[in-house]
Amino acid sequence: MTEPILVLNCGSSSLKYQLIDPDSEAVLAKGLVERIGDASDGIVTHEVGDDEFTVTPRLPDHTVALKAVFTMFADHGPSLDDVAAVAHRTVHGGDRFAAPTVIDDEVLDTLEELVPLAPLHNPAGIKGIRAARTLLPDVPHVGIFDTAFFVNLPAEAHTYAIDRGLAARHAIRKYGFHGTSHQYVAGLVPGVLGADPAELRQIVCHLGNGASISAVKGGRAVETSMGLTPLAGLVMGTRSGDIDPGVFAYLHRAEGWDVDRIDTELNKNSGMLGMSGVTDMRDVEAQFEAGDADTITAMNVYTHRLAFYIGGYANLLGGVDAITFTAGIGENSAFTRREICAKLAGIGVVLDEELNGRRDKAPHLISAPESRVGVLVVRTNEELAMAQQAAGLLAG
Repeated sequence: MTEPILVLNCGSSSLKYQLIDPDSEAVLAKGLVERIGDASDGIVTHEVGDDEFTVTPRLPDHTVALKAVFTMFADHGPSLDDVAAVAHRTVHGGDRFAAPTVIDDEVLDTLEELVPLAPLHNPAGIKGIRAARTLLPDVPHVGIFDTAFFVNLPAEAHTYAIDRGLAARHAIRKYGFHGTSHQYVAGLVPGVLGADPAELRQIVCHLGNGASISAVKGGRAVETSMGLTPLAGLVMGTRSGDIDPGVFAYLHRAEGWDVDRIDTELNKNSGMLGMSGVTDMRDVEAQFEAGDADTITAMNVYTHRLAFYIGGYANLLGGVDAITFTAGIGENSAFTRREICAKLAGIGVVLDEELNGRRDKAPHLISAPESRVGVLVVRTNEELAMAQQAAGLLAG
């Protein structure tokens, strides 16, 4: 067994972790810390194999939370003595980080500068990094950036049509998110198809409560749907996705809402929730099949937006060889995949209904033999991708 990588994903009040062997892909342990900074007791759940252990200590900050995690490793295993590195999920690297990066004081200072681009996510990540570097000072800490896969989008893809001086002053451009997932999934598709990665034209649909789509040519991202923030692009569970920016001013005048109230509305109360009243795609399917008119409209909007993006990306790529569904909805909802593919006949997509209905953890095709485009389901694994990227960086 190679030296494992500890993967950390810090939120404002939670922390997810996995200890992974990047070569065998084995998950040696995993866990979740909840209620960090809460007035009540926190919850630390640690899993090793089939065993699960839970404690409920007070967790006033991320340092105490990580100490509790390390205590769980010490009490229940496996040992952290041989950890090769800690890989930190970092939501926003701006245009500064295009690859995994060893974190030092200078990198942390840069991440602090980037906080205005991700005020809800980066501060928690920085707290987790500082705590982990204090508790594990003798191993490398590696930043894995959600935006890195999209840093080198062509200028015509990442540039907004606003005053260039204004854009430069405030670093306003398309950044994209879910990059670790898009890169990981796109990297598996050539093996499934037996295709040359350098020649493959791919569209990856990362469909979860948050959703994004990317166009990948020869392994390089050339477009993606999320923008300066994760609000742009596809219809999501609670986010509107693309919307006329004039809606902000209109709602301010019509409702008297300030910017924060409008931002909350579009991020928390819109998308499938706003249109159908539910966010879980299983509930959407049930209401759709029951004939609920609002849900039928919502699903049509959802698939219309996806078909619009897929068609546009196919044109940008000069054709498409593979369309891949991943993440919670993309992997598990045969209903959603069927509804989307029904709108893609114009680019030669033919779905195999039997294959689409199967549950298979391995990457697999769901398109019919006569389909001009391969349609696949590939399970994403961002934690494994992070561990492997960190190990690859350290290996030189």
